[in-house]
Amino acid sequence: MATETTAGATESKSLHVWEAGGAASADALTTWVSARLAAHESALAALLAIDGERTPENSLLLYDKAIEHLSLAGAQAGILNSVAADKGVRDQAQMEAQRVAMAGSALSLNREVYDALTAIKLDGASPATKHYVKRTLLGYRLSGVDKDQATRARLHALHDKATGLSLEFGRNIQEGGKTIEATLEELDGLPADYIARHPAQKDADGVARVTLTTDPPDMMPVMTFAMSAALRERMFLAYNTRAYPANRRILLDLLATRQEIASILGFRSWADLATADQMMKSAANVRSFLAKLDEASRDGAKHEHALVLDFARGTNPGLSEIDITSRGYWYEQFRRARFDFDSQSVRPYFPYARVEAGVLETAAKLFTIEFHPSNAPAWDSAVSVFDVFDGGRMAGRFYLDMHPREGKDKWFSAAPVVTGVRGRTLPEAALICNFPAGDGDDPGLLQYSDVVTFFHEFGHLMHAILGGHTEWAGLSGFATEGDFIEVPSQMLEEFFRDEKLLQVFARHYETGEVLPAELIRTMKLAGAFGRADWIRTQLYYTTLSLNLHDEDPAGIDPDVVTRELYKQFQPWTWLEGNRMYASFGHLTGYSSNYYTYAFDKVIALDFFGQFDPEDLLGCEAGTRYRKAVLEQGGSKPGREMVRDFLGRDEEFAAFAKWLNEEFEGQDVVGRG
Repeated sequence: MATETTAGATESKSLHVWEAGGAASADALTTWVSARLAAHESALAALLAIDGERTPENSLLLYDKAIEHLSLAGAQAGILNSVAADKGVRDQAQMEAQRVAMAGSALSLNREVYDALTAIKLDGASPATKHYVKRTLLGYRLSGVDKDQATRARLHALHDKATGLSLEFGRNIQEGGKTIEATLEELDGLPADYIARHPAQKDADGVARVTLTTDPPDMMPVMTFAMSAALRERMFLAYNTRAYPANRRILLDLLATRQEIASILGFRSWADLATADQMMKSAANVRSFLAKLDEASRDGAKHEHALVLDFARGTNPGLSEIDITSRGYWYEQFRRARFDFDSQSVRPYFPYARVEAGVLETAAKLFTIEFHPSNAPAWDSAVSVFDVFDGGRMAGRFYLDMHPREGKDKWFSAAPVVTGVRGRTLPEAALICNFPAGDGDDPGLLQYSDVVTFFHEFGHLMHAILGGHTEWAGLSGFATEGDFIEVPSQMLEEFFRDEKLLQVFARHYETGEVLPAELIRTMKLAGAFGRADWIRTQLYYTTLSLNLHDEDPAGIDPDVVTRELYKQFQPWTWLEGNRMYASFGHLTGYSSNYYTYAFDKVIALDFFGQFDPEDLLGCEAGTRYRKAVLEQGGSKPGREMVRDFLGRDEEFAAFAKWLNEEFEGQDVVGRG
């Protein structure tokens, strides 16, 4: 086991499945995971063999080591499930991830372990230790550990089934990518570098066509810039049917399985069970929060829709409505006309390599740390590795797997690699993203929304690394309540709005010209337009995830629920054939709790408001935020971390100001 002083030494090989050949060989992967699970079982056996008074030192430590081994196996099997080049390895990684989850399920229902933890004497223990034990015991009770043996066996079987269904659901999305064909004329409006990346081939009729994938670097520009409504519609339907119809059946089975678990445990619905140990506490509280968001965003969204629709009709007199496939396109056209801002105009200032360097420099200054490129091996040669240094000492490591590959997960996420524990192991984490890579003459230009996403995901990464030096593995890094976990990511993405910060790294890929201040201000002004619509979209996704898990699954038709909720929250015309729920991966991860993004946005904006706008990276708030929030990992309840940093609970004022910035002062919609 690597320690804080030997993270790069030979002992660390046991920490990484790819160093054991697991990224290239299914057998090696299984051997590595089996060793981790054996160590997990050994620690639990030692825990149960303790004779005499139980203390954190002789009992909780053994439990925590068992958790550490389980987390290590689950994290790296999950990564290879998402990124391994060989499909055989990905398939095996999915099975290994399920095997790890089954071990976790067995542990959560192990009455002997629960009794052992209950018996630990906590007199004189640290607040973090007391919180760890309290939270762990609550988790056991919510798993049904206090039920009889037959009931626990049934719950174990149900949890294993839910895990398998969730993994299958995700794999279908990951490997369900599609392609569409487009004529050269249909590419009108797309950036020149995009067109250059997609050379045409003549079909049997001699018509020149290009092949486009549903991967984000292909899909997102089409939905934003392509003038062809037919192309946008084909791309939209291909993207939103990637895992249909297979995932419809899987989702219905998963909803029924989760509801049975909730009913056995005495909960009205899965949504009530899934929120019981969260900051939100209940599905009813989620609905109250969503009602507040609904009220705050309704009028602004109506106003935005009316403006965009009137503009579109003025540009295209034959247009009666804007459908779901054209919303992004018409928002882009409206911003060009009313704000004199073409989002393509800033793309040359955001080549991938400069953006990566800029995000790293921003985080290094904000958190007073250093990033050094590392020669440490990773699962693929395309992965960049960096070591993190804090005060001259190595503090962790991260992996950047940032561009699409065949078979790789097609979204944007952060993932733990190694769980850090103070004095035992340094934290490691990874970003798995799908930004344009750039190749040869192609600089890999990002849209400004891509840059925001990069900041967002790097916020997760910093949480994992700086929060990875806790007293216990079970409190390390991301180990907060699930509805606090998006605070660090959404807080860091707000730094993209700072003019001085952007000008440090945003330079034209050909001329080296700094992104002009006036263009930044115009970009921010244009970017503020549409926030109410974004909140309505969040309400749609959130209410969908909640309703699917808060109603009797026997009566649920996901197609009907998806369509009706869309019409409730979105003004853009629905398109038949849209099966977005089948590729909505958060239904397996967050389940009913997708509200996390909107809830944490409120907290994150209040946090960001504590920073000095004249000196974002140098003000004292950065140090306070690092110590009060990031470094805590999961050592405190999220509510306490909010109060420690703000001196109070979060308030809605910063969110309301952010939401209404586009309408403050001089009415920006009157420009142009």
